Amino acid sequence: APSAPGRQPVVTAEHIGKTVTDGQRTGILMDLITWENPDLPPAHRRSQLMAYVRPEGGGTEWDAPPSTLDPA
Repeated sequence: APSAPGRQPVVTAEHIGKTVTDGQRTGILMDLITWENPDLPPAHRRSQLMAYVRPEGGGTEWDAPPSTLDPA
């Protein structure tokens, strides 16, 4: 099951290259980056940590807050 909102991330930089899941999808953690939404005006942007995950076997990468991911 995915991590509860507000829970500290279980997935960290130590998991890069390893399998992770959001409870519905499973993939390989490619990177963790600090991200700001470029669609918001600069004064409203908030930095947040995002995980980038590649589906096992290939496909379109997806992103998610690390707090919603767990090691698979």
